[in-house]
Amino acid sequence: MRRFSKRLDLSVYVVTDPNLSNGRSHEEVASAAYAGGAGVVQLRDKGASTTTLYEIGLRMQEIAKQAGALLVINDRVDVAQATDAGGLHLGQDDMPIRTARELLGRHSVLGVSVENADQAEEAERDGASYVAIGPIYEARSSKADAGPPVGPDAVATIRQRTNLPVIAIGGIKHENVQEVISAGAAGVAVITAIVNADDITEATRRMHKLIDEARRH
Repeated sequence: MRRFSKRLDLSVYVVTDPNLSNGRSHEEVASAAYAGGAGVVQLRDKGASTTTLYEIGLRMQEIAKQAGALLVINDRVDVAQATDAGGLHLGQDDMPIRTARELLGRHSVLGVSVENADQAEEAERDGASYVAIGPIYEARSSKADAGPPVGPDAVATIRQRTNLPVIAIGGIKHENVQEVISAGAAGVAVITAIVNADDITEATRRMHKLIDEARRH
């Protein structure tokens, strides 16, 4: 996999969802989000075939390279490798973190969804680059198994137990993003508030501005 050599900016991390993008393609969402300042876009499409994911991933990787930003593939280490993406994101029921790290090499970005601080510590030991905790708030989730909201305090708890950047996900909106950043999140993973927006670029740009303001206070 491609070595992601630029500084990793997790501030605004956009997760694609074909059910929420108002008919826009993964590639269109990615282009618009990168244009608004997103440092990371994750390709996530549970219903797509391997061939389709591969073809979309190739196109999205080219968009990411042109933007000087990161493309992360959800779950599928094979697709991440085949498309030469810079990153992979795993859930707790996916491939073991240590195995994925061995397959990816030490320079690729590897993110892991966690539910508690113990899992965050394990992810750090096994080679994760960052962890994601959520849902922080009630969310219009594309995940059927999403649990109850854990609140911003969960970010602070995990930060006390790991040196990894902590990404907050779930119900993150422009109205509450500053609360999450103030709790210690390195960034926010956003679906609906950006992917479903009429103007994805402007929604991304506004999210970035609010995060920058929260960091200054």
